[in-house]
Formats: sequence, structure tokens, C-alpha cells
Amino acid sequence: MSILINENTKVLVQGITGRDGLFHTGQMLEYGTKVVGGVTPGKGGQSACGLPVFNKMKEAVEATGADASVIFVPAFYAKDAVMEASYSGVKIIVCITEGIPLLDMIEAIKIIKEKGITLIGPNCPGMISPGKCKIGIMPGRIHAPGNIGVISRSGTLTYEVVYNLTINGLGQSTCVGIGGDPVIGTRFIDLLNLFMNDKDTKGIVIVGEIGGQDEQAAGEYIKSSVRKPVVAFIAGKTAPMDKRMGHAGAIISGKNNTAGAKTEALKAAGVSVVDFPWEIPGVMKELINLKMR
Repeated sequence: MSILINENTKVLVQGITGRDGLFHTGQMLEYGTKVVGGVTPGKGGQSACGLPVFNKMKEAVEATGADASVIFVPAFYAKDAVMEASYSGVKIIVCITEGIPLLDMIEAIKIIKEKGITLIGPNCPGMISPGKCKIGIMPGRIHAPGNIGVISRSGTLTYEVVYNLTINGLGQSTCVGIGGDPVIGTRFIDLLNLFMNDKDTKGIVIVGEIGGQDEQAAGEYIKSSVRKPVVAFIAGKTAPMDKRMGHAGAIISGKNNTAGAKTEALKAAGVSVVDFPWEIPGVMKELINLKMR
């Protein structure tokens, strides 16, 4: 099985006629994702990648029956794209865009939560259920179907972790890049709950980084509610105080924001925390074998 998306998920691309939207629409179609159309205001009636283009999300959903959207829209317009999607009828929104103003996302997420919609991102690579559906920019070729769930704040580290899982015979049920901004729609706890209730997910990998306290919250949830093996990697061990390291949310602003503090919190919750991403498959295999004895 998988979480959130599967082979029946119908996807709309917001910003489909732009450079990134057009390219990644082609990649998603090639992977087998059911992309059913796109939305670019003022370009309704045109086509892109052989798909119909609509002016508005509402009309696109009504015409295609889509239940998910992915946003490739410049940061200045991204809040409006998220808001429009939230009123269109889709249940899942994946926002790839980075650099969205903080106050814009606070406003958008308020509506998202009121409507019970799942928002992945912003500033994320998206998500993939290998062999079924890819929404976003993850390279499909490195993934393989299997029973390991992956949750990551980092895009490129997701790819490294997944590649190492795949070459070591550990396929994935679903991989989700939650994004590296301070304000995001879906957090570790939300996905841990979904993976915990997915009977075909046998183990969970967490990729965290400096900044915020989401990893500590995840540790508390794991300790109380997760009964599956969890392996984690935390990036940013040598990051200096008060200096942003890539993502907007990757900044140490207090002693609880450090990689060391996050590592200790996860270890205290019974999570196996590795020093390097390539150590994850071996540790996960050991934990799964112990669980099955």
C-alpha cells in the first residue's frame, strides 16, 4: 500500500505552461502519474504536454475529476495558487515553490487546516509512491516499490537516502519531502501517524535538520504511538549559530535547534540515529529482522 497518493490519484499542475511546470509535467507523465490537466490564468483552451489547460482550478477540477494539485508558480503568486486550490475541491496540494513570504503561508495554511486539506510543502520536492504515482520533482528512477516509509525535510538528502535504500533491497511505500521552510503544511507527526496505520509499511526513515523543534515533537510521538522501527539522520552537525544553512527553516536560534539536541531527543524516544545516510539500510534491516523474531 501507500499513503496519501496511489495509482488512481488524478493530478492538476498549477503553472503548467511555465518552464518548470512543463518539464516536470512531462516527467510525471513519463513515470505513469495520472496528470489530467493544468491551470494557468489567461491560457485556458491551450494545451501543454498534450493536456488541457484551464484558467481556473475550479473549472479544471470539475472537468477532470482531479483530487490533487502540484504548484509550480513563482513565489509572489504562490499563496494565491494554494488558496485557489483549497477552494477547488482537491484534497491534496503539493507546493514546490520556495521563497514564499512567511506571512503568506501563515494565511494560506489557516484556510488549509479549516478545510481539512493535506498540504505538502512549500519549498519541497513533493512525494512519490514508487510504481504508482509521483507528484513533484523527485527522480523516479532511484525509487523502488517496497515497505519503507520516508519523511524528509531535505530534498537532496531524500534522494541520497532513497538511493541507498533501493540498492540495498529496501523499497519504499511512500516518500514525502515535507519542505524546509519554518511554516509548512504537513509535519513529521502527521506522516508518522499515516505510516503507523499503513499495514504494508514495515519501517520508517526520518531525515531531519537544524532549526525548529519538529524532530523533538516527532520523538515524543514515536515514543508514545509508533510501534514500527524508525531510523533517523539529522543534518547540520557543524552548522554555526544564527546562520541559515540552505532552507529558510534551517537555522540554529537556540540550544534546542541544534543537530545534537535533535539527535538526543530522538535517541531518548528509542529511535536509531545514524551518523551517515548510507548507514540507514543496514540499521533498518537489523531492526526489521528483530521485529519479526
